[in-house]
Amino acid sequence: MTAGPAPRAPQPDARPAPVAGSDVVPIVELRHITREFGSEPRVRALRDVDLTLDHGSSLAIVGVSGSGKSTLLNVLGCLDRPTSGTYLLDGIDVSRLDERLRAVLRAEVIGFVFQTFNLLAHRSVLDNVMLAEVYRGASREGREGREGRAERALTALERVGMQDRARFLPTRLSGGEQQRVAIARALMADHSLLLCDEPTGNLDSANTDSVLALFDGLSAGGLTLVIVTHEEQVAAHAQRRVRMVDGVLTEET
Repeated sequence: MTAGPAPRAPQPDARPAPVAGSDVVPIVELRHITREFGSEPRVRALRDVDLTLDHGSSLAIVGVSGSGKSTLLNVLGCLDRPTSGTYLLDGIDVSRLDERLRAVLRAEVIGFVFQTFNLLAHRSVLDNVMLAEVYRGASREGREGREGRAERALTALERVGMQDRARFLPTRLSGGEQQRVAIARALMADHSLLLCDEPTGNLDSANTDSVLALFDGLSAGGLTLVIVTHEEQVAAHAQRRVRMVDGVLTEET
């Protein structure tokens, strides 16, 4: 009896394997997450947080400043490590990964949208969206690579209704349009999870309505949304709402 082929060595940048279990894996599962800062007396920013999010769901996180919202968002985005507890992201135990593998997973799964648009004023809308791949370390070499990146950027702009503004500079856009471009940039990698930190904080009511309608459409299309907000109007659009008070997470009905 001949031996079978030798097992193939894992690729250095391969995505980590998910934890074995059910075929239906939540996109986010937090188990007893705590986060502490400083020396004695230590500040407990997160206290025994449990949270599960299914694919395609939307969640609003509300609470006063200093309640732990931003700390929770940083943990969810793999930008910070919890002091204790387990974080499963798309079935993968993030708590056990080194920094390189965390970065690989974050680049594949998570997109970010912030209150400030962070667009380069001297580059076109299309260039700003294309740069998302450059920042992730995608190659900039070769005509084929550039053309493929432009095509993917135009697809992302089409998803947010901004394809007709692709050649504009950001300074020619309204606040709501600039935020749509920022969202397109976050969608460039076809992420599964979009984390939004006060995404309408710099927008008037009309542009807020426009961005919320966009979020509704993205959620209906299967994207998972987590939105940190102080605004009742924004929170009301999410399927679920949780409140942070002194690091404790409470579900609201």
